[in-house]
Amino acid sequence: MNAADSEVVGAIVKQAGYELTDDVYEADVIFVNTCSIRENAEQRVKKRLIEFDSLRKKKSWLKVGVLGCMAERLQTQLVQECKVNLVVGPDSYRDIPSLLLQADNQPGISVELSTDETYSDINPVKLHSDGVTAFISIMRGCENFCSYCVVPYTRGRERSRDPKTIVDEAKDLFKRGYREVTLLGQNVNSYIWNKGCEDEVDFACLMEMVAQIDPLLRVRFSTSHPKDMSQKLLDTIAKYDNICKFIHLPLQSGSSRMLKLMNRKYTREEYMQKIDAIRKTIPDCGLSTDIIAGFCTETLEDHQDTLSMMRYAAYDSAFMFNYSQRSNTLAAKKYEDDIPYQEKTRRLEQIIDLQRELSLESNKKDVGKVFEVLVEGESKRKSSQLFGRNSQNKVIIFDRKDFQKGDYVKVRVTDCTSATLFGETI
Repeated sequence: MNAADSEVVGAIVKQAGYELTDDVYEADVIFVNTCSIRENAEQRVKKRLIEFDSLRKKKSWLKVGVLGCMAERLQTQLVQECKVNLVVGPDSYRDIPSLLLQADNQPGISVELSTDETYSDINPVKLHSDGVTAFISIMRGCENFCSYCVVPYTRGRERSRDPKTIVDEAKDLFKRGYREVTLLGQNVNSYIWNKGCEDEVDFACLMEMVAQIDPLLRVRFSTSHPKDMSQKLLDTIAKYDNICKFIHLPLQSGSSRMLKLMNRKYTREEYMQKIDAIRKTIPDCGLSTDIIAGFCTETLEDHQDTLSMMRYAAYDSAFMFNYSQRSNTLAAKKYEDDIPYQEKTRRLEQIIDLQRELSLESNKKDVGKVFEVLVEGESKRKSSQLFGRNSQNKVIIFDRKDFQKGDYVKVRVTDCTSATLFGETI
């Protein structure tokens, strides 16, 4: 989401006459696009702002702006303590050019949340792009109010983007040589346009519209909320070869008691039913998840429920974190963060160790199989090798030969680690 937002900001400042640079020492304006989902992310931003402040001692005209969720959350603190020139929330990026003009005299702050801003008329500038894969933001905001999460307070209410603008953006990317798009939203399953009207478009319909642009355009999406994962969407994924067979389905906890405290709006049993439906409808579907270790009052039994759910779902990969209390969330107001850090870390290590086993087991099953891989670039370790991902979102490394970025290549898997597949082209 932040990468996609940065591309929107890039387009806005270019329209205002600025040029983009990768060299921090050449820049007259530096934007830091931020996330508030975990404390660690905010601490990293503050350290980076200290670095940029030292640059201003050499370049007095340098302006530094903080964008995104952290800007929305901390506002005046960023101006007073971090001495930034601009603080701009996720719905106020259009204000950046005017704020830059006034920043010589006083800090510019614009953090008003919107009920209708989707930036649908802005053609994002692709930053650091490989020219093969791209993000398309289809909606903004979130209304799930999970008790641990700050996002509804920093990104506002859900609003969906006009499907025509989404399809047009995907068509334009395909014409420019891109071969994969990822549709983005805090909860893409909640996407809805013209609800209740004859021309209503839900997320499954939108996926179909994008998939029909061209069979050579791969389509991915992120992120899904389990409570809204529909059979209609699963049927659509199964129907189209170019809709990637991969679903990121955040679990957070395998305990029904914890899920209720987290306000996730599904039980352990209901989540298992979603997994069963995915396996039945899309047998070769890749699966990843998010897991939180040590949420408020979590017992060892709750923790074991998470481990057993991981085994049941047999995830290919996972994003795993200690619980990080965020101010103003429901959990911060109602529950004590009572699991000691050392215990959180111990449980997290068990989760990571188990996921490493599951990932290796999953990858071993792919040895000998042939996959269609979209070439994304050169391998980090060997210039004589390329890498790409299969439909299941697994990275496969293979010899370069005459292949180029953007090519589709058939690859037979010959070996693996828990993180990577290795193969030979056929």
